[in-house]
Amino acid sequence: MTVSAAESDVFAPASIASQFVKARLAGVSVPGYPGGVLPVTMADGYAVQDLAIDSWPDELVGWKVGYVPPQHQGRLGAERLAGCIFKKNLWEAADAPTPFRAIDGGFTAVEAEFIVRLGKDAPEGKTDWTAEEAADYVGELILGVEIAGSPLKTINVLGPPIVASDFGNNDGQILGPVLENWRDIAWEDMAVETTINGVVVGTGTAASIPGSPLAALAFLLGHVASRGRPLKNGMLVTTGASTGIHDVVTGDAARVSFGALGQVECVAVPAK
Repeated sequence: MTVSAAESDVFAPASIASQFVKARLAGVSVPGYPGGVLPVTMADGYAVQDLAIDSWPDELVGWKVGYVPPQHQGRLGAERLAGCIFKKNLWEAADAPTPFRAIDGGFTAVEAEFIVRLGKDAPEGKTDWTAEEAADYVGELILGVEIAGSPLKTINVLGPPIVASDFGNNDGQILGPVLENWRDIAWEDMAVETTINGVVVGTGTAASIPGSPLAALAFLLGHVASRGRPLKNGMLVTTGASTGIHDVVTGDAARVSFGALGQVECVAVPAK
């Protein structure tokens, strides 16, 4: 039986991070949570994530924000969680569908995203932000798709600390059109629809993100500053799954339409 970190003294962040990193680099799944002992707090999860970031052989270029399900928020003291995005897993959308990997036996999903590109460095010591303050740091608002992915198939089932421990369940980011006049459009008027293999699987707007994308940015600005990783000019922040989390497998084709604002198409291919 799997035990929790609270019931055992063998929770080993370095070993867990190493196993996740090796599996991600090889594009293979893991049979269960590495070591079997789960992180039980968000701090536990981020301890693993920080070690994995430091050992990952690529440049950190941004962060994803995920929503903590309401049933976990009180226990964990968290409404949102953060994950990391690396340069080699960042793609510009083109006319042809953008390929992204699906790890056989792992977890893969697509999420419609409103993405912020920072317009200036955030102050290093500021850990408390309002949405209004965060708005001043938006350089661009970009329409796109997050590839949620992990070598661990049950990552979302096991809970937010487990999600945080493995890159926040991120495996890529696709950047679509820049929304030049975003400040002139109400969040509820930024409509989005996700289809998988031609079937509509989710709809929403930018207002579907609790508190708005700026609230998600405000959380992330404070959160990463508290970890000694303040946001820098040009870094990207995905603000949340505006139509939901849509599971895919190899061969599935996804289309995220932002109506007249643009669209992004992508397709899941086998991990190499």
